[in-house]
Amino acid sequence: MPETLPIRLLHFADLHIGMENFGQIDPDTGVNQRVLDFIQRLRDIVDTALDREADLVIFAGDAFKTRDPNPTYQRELARQVMRLARAGVPIVLLVGNHDIPIIANRASSVDIFRTLEVPNVIVGRKEELHRIQTRRGVIQVGTAPWPQRARLLQMDESRTLNAEQLDQLLAATVLDELQHLARQVDPGLPAVLAGHFTVSGARFGSERSVMIGQDVVINLSALNLPAWDYVALGHIHKHQELNAGNYPPVVYSGSLERIDFGEEHEPKGFCWVNVLRGETTWEFVSVPARRFVTIDADATRDGDTPTEAVLRAIERHDVRNAVVRARVTLLQAQDAAFRPRDIERAIRERGARFFVGIQKQIQREIRSRIGVRNAESLTPTELLERYFISKGTPQDRIESLMELAGRIVRNNESRQ
Repeated sequence: MPETLPIRLLHFADLHIGMENFGQIDPDTGVNQRVLDFIQRLRDIVDTALDREADLVIFAGDAFKTRDPNPTYQRELARQVMRLARAGVPIVLLVGNHDIPIIANRASSVDIFRTLEVPNVIVGRKEELHRIQTRRGVIQVGTAPWPQRARLLQMDESRTLNAEQLDQLLAATVLDELQHLARQVDPGLPAVLAGHFTVSGARFGSERSVMIGQDVVINLSALNLPAWDYVALGHIHKHQELNAGNYPPVVYSGSLERIDFGEEHEPKGFCWVNVLRGETTWEFVSVPARRFVTIDADATRDGDTPTEAVLRAIERHDVRNAVVRARVTLLQAQDAAFRPRDIERAIRERGARFFVGIQKQIQREIRSRIGVRNAESLTPTELLERYFISKGTPQDRIESLMELAGRIVRNNESRQ
């Protein structure tokens, strides 16, 4: 009997073409520079799929930032999808919450591929089990797109329900659909489930800041089924496995590009999966996403030269080709001497791609009437000396007064 070879699957998600955070219009293309970053990540994915000879690509939803992307963004997605299709690599395009229209019967932003019947392109618009022929054999892919509340509103029994009851009904409906998909799986063939939703226990990323639609949480137990060899998830930007140590792997690939500083330290990439019935293995592969760098500087001890403290902090960071911000702590008295333009110039000269700006935190100095911080830490005689100084008392007068004060203290102590 010939050896069964694993089917090589590339799983990625949450592309969000159209994110323009921190970028400006590129004069050569007329497209926002940050949008070009997201488009480049898609090119990288397709290059990798072709170089590694992937048998199947699953995109687990959210192609664009909005439900109605402009034609330029749609063109860039189509170019890369067609590269795979022409190379004979099937690709599943799952419909996410950023792709799906508000009205249930309207077309999604990726439905054009289904309308044109593009070979090797499967649009996951509904809960359905697809049997896909790849170069290494047949694989089953169940598609579970973003749960659309609008579908429920078409049902007579849902019209009298409140929002909480609708959420419960929607979650129950999705659970039924997932169980139905699992029952359809041929146990003799490898099977993968592609879903776009929140799973209980998942750790959120910055997707909450760009959320479209109301979230519905699916229990992990609905996915942890023997029918599946791998569960490819989208929707949450933080890469994570939810079923560690168990089978099947239930994995959010995470997004390909950082959208804000909340994702500064998160790796970005895709999952390379070797799908074999009952023996699937996978790995996370990082991509060169645009780096985000925060420069923190405390200038409160630098007196009249707070700018120099920040410049020293800049030298300790690699800001080349990064999105950069500075966060500076200053005393109120230092603010007038602080030179923001020098900070911006230094960051740009060190090769930053995008400079976001400077966040200043001004510390209000708390002083006692005698000009001393933490007066409670001083002895009574020390406080008295500081009082004389604050009043401008001549030094020789201070010395004689302190000598008298000392005698008084000693006499008082001897009487006790």
